Amino acid sequence: MRLPVIRGVIDRRILVNYRVDPVVLAGLLPAPFRPKLVRGFGMVGVCLIRLRDIRPVWVPSGFGISSENAAHRAAVEWDEGGATREGVYIRRRDTSSRLNAWAGGRVFPGVHHRARFEVRAGTDQYHVALRSTDGVTAVSVRGRPAGGLPASSVFRSLEEASEFFRTGSVGYSATRDPSRFHGLELRCAAWHAEPLAMDEVRSSYFEDRAVFPAGSVEFDCALLMRGIEHEWHGRGDLCSPVLDTSQQRRE
Repeated sequence: MRLPVIRGVIDRRILVNYRVDPVVLAGLLPAPFRPKLVRGFGMVGVCLIRLRDIRPVWVPSGFGISSENAAHRAAVEWDEGGATREGVYIRRRDTSSRLNAWAGGRVFPGVHHRARFEVRAGTDQYHVALRSTDGVTAVSVRGRPAGGLPASSVFRSLEEASEFFRTGSVGYSATRDPSRFHGLELRCAAWHAEPLAMDEVRSSYFEDRAVFPAGSVEFDCALLMRGIEHEWHGRGDLCSPVLDTSQQRRE
């Protein structure tokens, strides 16, 4: 999939982050991914992002589209070309845009599911809720700018948390082929994140005890980014290693 460079503005990006038992997370990740750890914990979460004026680089500003989007993701590492890489594995994407839902997996990397979003955003309060039209995903978060991260966070400073997520700029999304992942890299003109104090954090996925046993996942922190000019650059697909015949029989 060859994607033209896409340009636009991150109007608002909320990163809701959970710390998770790395053994549990490892069991949920497809090969070749493994958990990227922070002080012994894996990191998963939801990226809730409003994109504005999204368009190919050759299209003038003002002719792009806007949309609300959500990505359920995990911080991961993998081996490629003799080196360890890092980024995020995106198990599911949801969007308010019919165009994104149609183009996802065809023109734009990753399958996108249609969802209804409810947003109330101001300078001192943010509330984003979504429910997918297929009934699989429900998320509701409500927060306000804060002076720092929660004392319980695994990150020792805002700078450490911000750098952790900045280096996860390459994402690989699940596709209809379970052995193939579509790659996309986020390049920001500037990177600035501020902490959010959360008054409500709900996620149907992370609250599913059939997936995450009780005590295996906890809210860690939330970050807010606003007004960031950026570009999306396509990356080559990543494929799972081919299993040998004897392993396939055992599975």
